Amino acid sequence: MSRDSKKKLIVALDIGTSKVVAVVAEALADGKFDVLGLGQAPTQGGIRNGTVINIDTTVKAIQKALEEAELMADCKIRDAWVGMGGAHIVSFNSSGMVAIRDKEVTNYDIDRVIDTARAVNISNEQRILHVITQQFIVDRQEGISRPEGMSGVRLEVHVHIVTGEETAAQNILKCVRRCGLEPHQLTLNPLAASEICLTEDEKQQGVLLIDIGAGTTGIAMYKDGFIRHSHIFPEGGQLVTNDLATILHIPATEAEDLKLEHGIAKGSLVPTDAHPITISPVGDQERKERVVSPHIIGEIINARLVEMFDAIQDHLHEHALVPNSVVLTGGGALLTGIAELAEEVFQIPAKVGKPLYYNSLSDVVAGPRFATVMGLLLQARLQLDNLPSESSKQNFFKKLWNYVMN
Repeated sequence: MSRDSKKKLIVALDIGTSKVVAVVAEALADGKFDVLGLGQAPTQGGIRNGTVINIDTTVKAIQKALEEAELMADCKIRDAWVGMGGAHIVSFNSSGMVAIRDKEVTNYDIDRVIDTARAVNISNEQRILHVITQQFIVDRQEGISRPEGMSGVRLEVHVHIVTGEETAAQNILKCVRRCGLEPHQLTLNPLAASEICLTEDEKQQGVLLIDIGAGTTGIAMYKDGFIRHSHIFPEGGQLVTNDLATILHIPATEAEDLKLEHGIAKGSLVPTDAHPITISPVGDQERKERVVSPHIIGEIINARLVEMFDAIQDHLHEHALVPNSVVLTGGGALLTGIAELAEEVFQIPAKVGKPLYYNSLSDVVAGPRFATVMGLLLQARLQLDNLPSESSKQNFFKKLWNYVMN
C-alpha cells in the first residue's frame, strides 16, 4: 500500500534555471512536517533567468524530478506548491484605510481595508502573486498584527504587493499541469526561503536575505518583524560559471565543475600551498592540458560576486533600506568564503542560511540549495489546515445544488 493512502501529504516544487527540485512530506499534527521523498532533474535549457523558454523540456525535467520523489516517498503526487522567480517580478508597498463599521474591528473590516490597499493600478500584463500584510494601524496605534476586536474609528493597513508577468506565470502553471499536477499557488522564491531560514529575532532586528540561484538572485528585506522590500536581479551563479569558461577558455560544463569543486569567493582565503588545478582546453582536442592557480580562480569568482553584491547594495541605498545582518541562501551560497565576502561588502554580519528543519532527511535537505523548496513545504503546511476537505467541498456543492433546484 502506498504511503499517500494513509498519510496527509504536501508537495513543493522549485522550478529553477539549472534544475527542478520536488520534495514530498507528511503533514504532522503539530504544524510541522516530515520529508519523505526528494527528486531532482536538470532543466536542460528549458528555463532562462527564472522564465520558461521551452515548455516541453521543462515538462520533462519536472516529470523526472516528480518520478524520483514519488519513488522515494512511495506515493502518487497530485498537487504542489510552486516557487517562482524571474526578472519580470515587481514588488512594491501599498496602504489602505477604512472607517471601522461598528467601532470594533471585525474580519469584515480587515477584508475591506486589505481590498482597499490592493486596489492599485497594474498593467494588464502583470498579475498579483502576493498581498502580504505588514502592519495594521487602529486610529494612531501602529505596529498591530491582529486588530480583531480592537476598538477604534479608523483602520489602516500597510501591505507588500508582489506581481509577475501573466504570461510567465501561465507558462509555469501550464508546465505543472501538463505533468498531471494541480498547482495551489505561485510563491516568490526569496519569500519562501525567508520563511524557513530566518528567525523571528532576525526579522525583528532587520535582516536581508539574498537567495543566489543559477539564473537570478532574489532579495527579501525584513524589519520590525515584517517584510519591507523584495526584488529579483537578473543575474545569478551562472555568470560566475560563464566568467570562468570565458577567461580560462574551457567548456561551460567544466567551468561549472571547477566552480563547485574549487570555487572560493575570496582569493585571500586560498591556502598558500594550494596545488595548481589541471583544466582541459576547449575545442581542439590535440591541445595539451593546462594548469591554473587556485588564486586566479578565486580572483575571477571574487570579481563577479563583488559586482553582484555592489548592485544589491546600491539597490538598498536607492530604497533607503539599512539591514543589520545578511543571510545567504541558494546554490550560490555554497561557495567557500561567500559569507566573509558579504561581510566585507555590506559591512554587517553575514552567514550562510540553512532551512530550520530537523526531522527526517534533514542531513540532505537542510542545506542552502534547498531553502526555497523547504520554504514552500513550510508554507504548504501552514496553509493546509485552511484548505477545505473533500467532504466539506462535496457538502457545499450539494447545498448549492439543492438551493438552485429549489
